[in-house]
Amino acid sequence: MNTCSAVSERILELCKEKNLSINGLATISAVPPSTLKNIISGVSQNPGIVTIKKLCDGLNISLIEFFDTKVFKELEQEIK
Repeated sequence: MNTCSAVSERILELCKEKNLSINGLATISAVPPSTLKNIISGVSQNPGIVTIKKLCDGLNISLIEFFDTKVFKELEQEIK
């Protein structure tokens, strides 16, 4: 799994935990729905940390909580 896929998976996981739709998350985090959908679908290959921070703010979690998962801990190095 690459980093973009891990970010997408984590967003979907958090939406499910918080019982939020993608549009609902976009609204509470002030991120355009199209941006969020592009991240989730993989169109956006480099979601910015500021965007991820806004999503975290909307979800009322820290960046550490966002990235502190098994998936991120086990990511392979992207540069080979």
